[in-house]
Amino acid sequence: MGRVRIETDDSQAGLLTGQLLIAMPSMNTPYFVQSVIYICAHTPEGAMGIVVNRPLAAPSFDDLLGQLSVAPIPPARRIALFRGGPVDSARGFVLHTADWTGDGSLKVDEEVALTASLDVLKAIADGGGPEQGLLALGYAGWRPGQLEQELQENAWLTAPSNVDLLFDRAHETKWRRAMATLRVDPSLLSSAVGHA
Repeated sequence: MGRVRIETDDSQAGLLTGQLLIAMPSMNTPYFVQSVIYICAHTPEGAMGIVVNRPLAAPSFDDLLGQLSVAPIPPARRIALFRGGPVDSARGFVLHTADWTGDGSLKVDEEVALTASLDVLKAIADGGGPEQGLLALGYAGWRPGQLEQELQENAWLTAPSNVDLLFDRAHETKWRRAMATLRVDPSLLSSAVGHA
């Protein structure tokens, strides 16, 4: 998995760290159609998030542990694998509840953390680790100002995060349920940019 250093600047009020990005119905970028993304870091230098509704059938969690030489196999516990985004898809990130943190963990908020070191996989394989989590291969990333521009172009809606929505296994309905948290009917949304 390797180590990734992600720093956040707490002095930047109003940024989207810890929020959900929900793709608008008009999103036509194939990778992001009806995606729900948890924003792990958002600073003036850019943004990074994990897609939480694109599970992977292969490799299996056991296969991945074998490739990384993490024992025991079979593990005492397993977590689901996801296609976390189109950037650096060979790198793994565990998005998990903040009841467990280890070396290199980024505590995103009071409920959620992100770990890119093998420590979390070893803990899960041994039967411990965070109560809930998912392993994402790759991530979604934005250059400085890019996410803000996409928001102005009505590509995304933002919503408060919800641990139950992040980690439940009803992946096929996450997009609609994320929309519902905003009391939004996707069929009534317009892709037109403008101000009333």
